[in-house]
Amino acid sequence: MQPFELFVGLRYTRAKRRNHFISFISLVSMAGIALGVAALIVVLSVMNGFQKELRTRILGVAAHVQISGDNNTLAAWQGVAALAAKHPEVIGTAPYITAQGLLSNGQTVQGAMVQGILPGRETEVSDLAGKMKVGSLETLRAGEFGIVLGAELARTLGVSAGDKVVVLAPQGRVTPAGIMPRVKQFTVVGIFEAGMYEYDAGLALVNIDDAAKLYSMGDRVSGVRLKLKDMNRAAQVARELSASFGDDITISDWTRQHANFFRAIQIEKNVMFIILLLIVAVAAFNIVSTLVMAVTDKQADIAILRTLGASPASIMKIFIVQGTLIGVIGTLIGVVGGVLLALNIDVVVPAIERVFGVHFLAKDVYYISELPSDLQSGDVTVIAAVSFVLTLLATLYPSWRASRTNPAEALRYE
Repeated sequence: MQPFELFVGLRYTRAKRRNHFISFISLVSMAGIALGVAALIVVLSVMNGFQKELRTRILGVAAHVQISGDNNTLAAWQGVAALAAKHPEVIGTAPYITAQGLLSNGQTVQGAMVQGILPGRETEVSDLAGKMKVGSLETLRAGEFGIVLGAELARTLGVSAGDKVVVLAPQGRVTPAGIMPRVKQFTVVGIFEAGMYEYDAGLALVNIDDAAKLYSMGDRVSGVRLKLKDMNRAAQVARELSASFGDDITISDWTRQHANFFRAIQIEKNVMFIILLLIVAVAAFNIVSTLVMAVTDKQADIAILRTLGASPASIMKIFIVQGTLIGVIGTLIGVVGGVLLALNIDVVVPAIERVFGVHFLAKDVYYISELPSDLQSGDVTVIAAVSFVLTLLATLYPSWRASRTNPAEALRYE
């Protein structure tokens, strides 16, 4: 692009026009682009924040990688854990027993997932120890038949620390009267709140030795749970570990166990991106109106430039510069505003709530009562790039129309 085209394009952008309505439309287009870009950045940052918060809460209970055997049984788990620990990404291992059970207290019966753990090693693979509301995991001592319940599960059963609950295991034992379910009374020694209803309402923890007795596991376990340095490499680590074990060992990671959940969040994020991008698109296409009117307003100038030797391509570039500058300024304002708002949303939202006397996420309804924000540079880059492309495309038709101006026709009535 020649310097004079850039100079004239910039001059047209800041020059006072005979038709002030054109300037007003330019400002509206710029404001619309800025608003759309800022809204996109803030909304995607909030959705990233929710995704990160949910992932953190899920992985505070679930393992990054899980190794299990056929029929939910694994013998000699110590050797399996030792072999898995040799992987450079593995920083923690712990055995577990998991099975379905019915918990009852008086006339109240509730199904739950009963998980046997080694309290001393559970802290290596989960954050449950830090989510205890009452008691601690260390109180799950072998032979004492203590049980730790999720907060919602304890509320449903109507029990608190020190109360008794009866656990019925589906694995029955043969008696002269027929097959009878295994029944054992446990003492509630703790209550945890993970912040995920799935776990708080359906998970009960016992000592792994007590679980082995209840479910007749002997010295076997259900599997081994692993914690990694980088949870985002779970799928890769699972594939690498699969090569180290036989076909009778099953290895899964958290991305497969909760695939549908996180896929749904990603789909919602993509849909919101498309919907909010329409705001930017509408504002960008306002540039078409601005430039069409600007071309009409500058007919005489275009004719003079043509008679002085400017080519149609040069005329087109002049108006592309003018329209693109509107888009670039709007995009930059939107990026700066969106980034500042996304980084300070924990301050802005509470201030709005105080002013209007409302609470967007009530604590008694939602587990996540504050809007989280996770600003990602990749999202900002994509939003800015798409906004720039839309504004550039919006300048093409009016600029082409300007390049087709006939000097003689334009100057006829001047």
